[in-house]
Amino acid sequence: MSMPPPPASLLAPLAGAADAIAQWVSRTPPPPWLRDELVQRVVLLLNHVLQQEPQAMARLARLKGQSVSLQWQGLAVQLSFTPAGLLDTVREARTPDLRIDLVGERPSEWLHDWASGQKPHLSIHGDVRLAAEVNWLVDHVRWDIEGDLARIVGDVAAYRLAQWAREGIQALRRFAPTPAAGPTGASS
Repeated sequence: MSMPPPPASLLAPLAGAADAIAQWVSRTPPPPWLRDELVQRVVLLLNHVLQQEPQAMARLARLKGQSVSLQWQGLAVQLSFTPAGLLDTVREARTPDLRIDLVGERPSEWLHDWASGQKPHLSIHGDVRLAAEVNWLVDHVRWDIEGDLARIVGDVAAYRLAQWAREGIQALRRFAPTPAAGPTGASS
C-alpha cells in the first residue's frame, strides 16, 4: 500500500530549483547571444503550436504589425504578429502595443498557479482589444504534445507518455502547496 507524498515533498524540490535558477540568472544574466537563441527557440515552438490551429492564425493575421512585450524583473521579450498569423521577435526598440508583466519574484509562485490550474498573476497595460486576443489564445490554443510525440515514438508510446504526464499533473494539482505570502498580483 503506497501513500501519496506529503504536499510539500512533491513540489518543494522543483519549486526550490526554479527559484534558485531565477536567482542565479538575476545575478548572472546569460550572454545576449544565448538569451536571443533561447527566445528564438521558444518562438519556433509557439509558432509550431499556432500552426496546428488555423482559427488562431486567422485571428493573429488581423493583428499584423502589432507587438506584445512580456516582462519579468528587467527581462523583456517583445513579439510581433506577422501577416501569416505567426509570431516574430522585435529586434528594433519600439513602444509595444501591449505590455504584460509577470507579477511575483519567484517562479515557484507560477509553478503553484500552473499546478492548481490557475493563470499566473499579471499586470497588463495597453490596447484592450489586443489583450482580449492574447487572452483568447491562452484560453483556446493548446499544444497537442501527444500528437507530436506520436510522430516520433509511435501512437502507443505517445499515449502512455501522455497518460503518465496527465497523472503527474493531477498529482501536482492535488498536492500543490500554497506559496509563501507574497504579492497577490493585479490585473489592470
